[in-house]
Amino acid sequence: MAEAKWYVVHTYSGYENKVKANIEKTIENNKHLAEQILEVRVPLQEVVEMKNGARKTVQKKMFPGYVLLNMEMNDDTWYVVRNTRGVTGFVGPGSKPVPLTEAEMKPLGIKNENVSVDFGEGDSIAVVAGIWKDTVGVVQKLDFSKQTATINVELFGRETPVEISFAEVRKL
Repeated sequence: MAEAKWYVVHTYSGYENKVKANIEKTIENNKHLAEQILEVRVPLQEVVEMKNGARKTVQKKMFPGYVLLNMEMNDDTWYVVRNTRGVTGFVGPGSKPVPLTEAEMKPLGIKNENVSVDFGEGDSIAVVAGIWKDTVGVVQKLDFSKQTATINVELFGRETPVEISFAEVRKL
């Protein structure tokens, strides 16, 4: 098995989220791809805008027209990504995709180091950061490749699964 690396694909402008959704849907339908295409990301940054005299923080795409993929490069994954609706091609010379280097990934906030966690499935955890801050939930699933925990939270009177980064939680 080859090592997964980060690659960049060029998309039609404004199609970044559609491309991300289409690739994730393809991965969902083809289980063998889930082990080869680990993560699809549209990097966002918070920007403060002034509208009607009020300051407003909004999420903007860091690289409009580009989507990042953490994947093992082989003929199958290349074909699936390259033939996804909205993708114009991989970034690299000709048709040869070039993975991002550690130095290129650092400013994006993408870390490859593994975080060890002191909780497991069935443990109660508290969310200490992010939009779910001060929420308590029971771990349903751990995903070490994405560095996330899936917990159930109550939303509008229903139990809803939410994926949260390991960095945003602590064990109760």
